[in-house]
Amino acid sequence: MGALHRLLDHIKFDQAHDRLWFVGDLVNRGPQSLEVLRFVKQLGPSAVTVLGNHDIHLLALWSQIVQPGRKDTLQPILAASDADELLHWLRFRPLIHAEDGFVMIHAGMLPSWSLSQALALAREVEEALQRDNFQEMLPVIYFRKALDSSANLSTEDRLGLTTNVLTRLRVCTQEGEPDFSFKGPPIEAPPGYFPWFQIPNRATQHDTIIFGHWSALGIVQENHIVALDGGCVWGRELVTMRLEDRQLLRVPCST
Repeated sequence: MGALHRLLDHIKFDQAHDRLWFVGDLVNRGPQSLEVLRFVKQLGPSAVTVLGNHDIHLLALWSQIVQPGRKDTLQPILAASDADELLHWLRFRPLIHAEDGFVMIHAGMLPSWSLSQALALAREVEEALQRDNFQEMLPVIYFRKALDSSANLSTEDRLGLTTNVLTRLRVCTQEGEPDFSFKGPPIEAPPGYFPWFQIPNRATQHDTIIFGHWSALGIVQENHIVALDGGCVWGRELVTMRLEDRQLLRVPCST
């Protein structure tokens, strides 16, 4: 939370006039998950955030379909008096935000997905998460399975694949087979696997996509790709980009 406040001071954030875009994982990336969640929620329309894999994990914990992990920092949220209010707000966040020529996701997209297809797939998951009985669909959405990306997936498999691609993907094959377990730098990717955004002729190659998730990748700023995970959770830096001129602004973090 300290690094976030330092960054907002550095960029002279004005809640009345500015908007912050968050690339997901508001929680479980430091010791103050509850404070970050409350802060972003109270920003109201001044904040846009997409769901990350740790946000989905929090919803799964809240719904009691998984047990806390050894490194989780989520118990203060679950024990908070406003937990239900916070998590109701969280499950109504989108998986993709597209505006003014920019597309924001947490992790990645399959090379065959056009933006319109990805938005439609994301909306299907969002609708499932926003139902009153969302807990019934959450195991399908949350748990990872080995799935190909064929067009003949069942609705349940499609929901799971969509969520895991948008919130976990780092590398895939040229044919679009994802590997959700790889976390290292691109040079260490398994044979035949490449960063999803380097697949030749992917359908979104002309869309400007902003994402996080991959701290081992580091900061990448290319014509149509902006990767912003500066590894703050590992004591490196917290990074933002001003959309108007694509200037990167950053503050150091400490573990």
